[in-house]
Amino acid sequence: MIGSARKLNAATDEFPSNDHFWYRPAPPGPYIDSQRDNRAFGHAAGQVMLSEDNGRTWPHRIAFPEEKHITFSHILKNGNILFSTRERLFLSTDKLKTIRPITVKDANGADYLPHKPQNPDNPGWYFHTLCGVVSWNVKGREMMVWGNYCNVVGGAVPVNIYYSTDSGRTVKIAYAFGQNPCLRDNGSPGGAKTGTLLGNPDNPVVCRHVHTVVYNPAEDAFYACTGDIDRGAGLECHWLRGTYEAKKDKWQWKVLISVDSNSRYKCGGINFVDGKCYWISDANARRPWNQGEYDRGIFCCDPADITKPEKHTMLFNPQVESGNMIIQDDVILASHCAPASSMKTGIIVSLDMGKTWAQYDLKEFGPRSATRFHEKNSEGWFRMDLRKGWIDYAEVIFIKPKPRAGGGKQ
Repeated sequence: MIGSARKLNAATDEFPSNDHFWYRPAPPGPYIDSQRDNRAFGHAAGQVMLSEDNGRTWPHRIAFPEEKHITFSHILKNGNILFSTRERLFLSTDKLKTIRPITVKDANGADYLPHKPQNPDNPGWYFHTLCGVVSWNVKGREMMVWGNYCNVVGGAVPVNIYYSTDSGRTVKIAYAFGQNPCLRDNGSPGGAKTGTLLGNPDNPVVCRHVHTVVYNPAEDAFYACTGDIDRGAGLECHWLRGTYEAKKDKWQWKVLISVDSNSRYKCGGINFVDGKCYWISDANARRPWNQGEYDRGIFCCDPADITKPEKHTMLFNPQVESGNMIIQDDVILASHCAPASSMKTGIIVSLDMGKTWAQYDLKEFGPRSATRFHEKNSEGWFRMDLRKGWIDYAEVIFIKPKPRAGGGKQ
């Protein structure tokens, strides 16, 4: 065991580090879009690729002409790969020997097809998400649930929560948000007050996009939060709670709270650990950037107390908009939103489940926002996107927590 530990440390210590973690950019080669255990899904030069040794080699690959438009991917436990371009879903069940398109079904079982965009270059991001974790073991079955982070670049698009209970073979709509009159499709990258209305005309709940969807096994319930501001058509920041009845293939959703943008409920990175709810706020408001008091921080509470701020515990306040966070094995990783931060690439970390905290600036990467945090691979590395601003694709980095004094799960 001692020899193995020395070998592991020797392999890790070649990378830059601080007191809390090692970090490294993705190696030269494909853009590594997602990971799971020893597997990684990547794309480059008109191909999609699968690695089974954490990105060292890419023996499985297939031509995919729309490769540069990939905005989402997920590797399922059984090895299936579900991925998307801006408006179309694809599935491989055989390590990329073949791929096939997947047509989403609406709540009634009918085909749910992308709208005809005003500008073909801006069809909308139907499936892109900020979360790296989008599937869970739900009563013995892996279940994918995620919502689209959209209406920023790529064109106006309806906002939905999607799900699959059969490893990506069937994808359906769990919840369809209403038509936001301020985010119509007029051909622009983010939508406007003129153009085609998009969304569910029968739902009065409107938003800009989904920030997070997460599962709480203690309640057998899902939670989602959305953004962003009140544009004059109603509040866009909501927390929803949903339950799924597998026998009937039916969802029940309830809006728990709706707020404006200067609120701890404008957030992301919701996690449930040992029955407790954790999240990080990216509260802001229409006033001079980052001036004044904001209802921000990393919070924790019982699920029953989500709508009761007086029952929340603030674990840490990074003093900046932060909307992405993951918790695994007592390690909490989160990130700064680069346009709002004095850091270039700000990373927030706790190795002891929020008892102590640190913040680091990985400034060699330039002004970047880390997002789409994936759980550790089989070698202990978290994976995350680095985005220019907060949305445009740039690079990928990996972070490996250091063992904390006194031992721990890392």
